[in-house]
Amino acid sequence: MFSGIIEEAATVVAVEKDKGNVHITLKCSFTDELKIDQSISHNGVCLTVVKKEGDTYTVTAIKETLEKSNLGLLKPGDKVNLERSMLMNGRLDGHIVQGHVDQTARCTEVKETDGSWYFTFQYDVDREKAAQGYMTVEKGSVCVNGVSLTVVNSRDDRFSVAIIPYTYENTNFHQIKAGTVVNLEFDILGKYISRLLHFRED
Repeated sequence: MFSGIIEEAATVVAVEKDKGNVHITLKCSFTDELKIDQSISHNGVCLTVVKKEGDTYTVTAIKETLEKSNLGLLKPGDKVNLERSMLMNGRLDGHIVQGHVDQTARCTEVKETDGSWYFTFQYDVDREKAAQGYMTVEKGSVCVNGVSLTVVNSRDDRFSVAIIPYTYENTNFHQIKAGTVVNLEFDILGKYISRLLHFRED
């Protein structure tokens, strides 16, 4: 489990296709602290460390993950948001994030406003899934590329988020522009509530 508080934006060193899978090698400042079989959130996707070599490590994304996320678009030099799993005795500074990306969205606008940034994202809506909580609500939580954020201007198929300078500079949000594809994980609490209401109606 994660909190959506990014530790570092790692650099992609290599991307290797292997049948339906993709092996992604990255470089970050805490590679020496990682262990084989450890779970780490990459742009909001929980992946397992399968290899370490020097100051780099490798994870593998399978076909299912590639179809639902932006990891298949990565190339050397790209920045990837990293978060190690939460410690049980730690503070939940963001919100409950599972590392299970629901779908992708596309950035439609980036607007700077007196030192902060507003990003607007649009996504495909499945009415059946939306009824199960796969949606945003005003002032609710959403995870974008692994970052825990508060929704503003929530609409049926889009929403905006406000980004402070620290987040902009220390995550890959500084690389996001109109047209960029990002990963979304909708709030798990909203999904459970929607599911419970569905059973009550039955």
